[in-house]
Amino acid sequence: MWFEILPSAVIITVALSVPIYAMYGLQKLTLGNAFRRNMDERFDRVMYQRDFRLTNNPYVMNGLNSIPDEKKN
Repeated sequence: MWFEILPSAVIITVALSVPIYAMYGLQKLTLGNAFRRNMDERFDRVMYQRDFRLTNNPYVMNGLNSIPDEKKN
């Protein structure tokens, strides 16, 4: 009958969803944040490096207040 496919469908669904949830926990342990920034484009990599250089944490929102002021002579 049609319900004989259900165990196989459940096994396949679980097997395909395990990596998604495993990466969430793995990134939480290694990066300290559960999400990664997309670095497919060069601009995204440059912005990641800029944010890391300015605040030492690329996952914090950065504005003009995070850039230090220049010293006046």
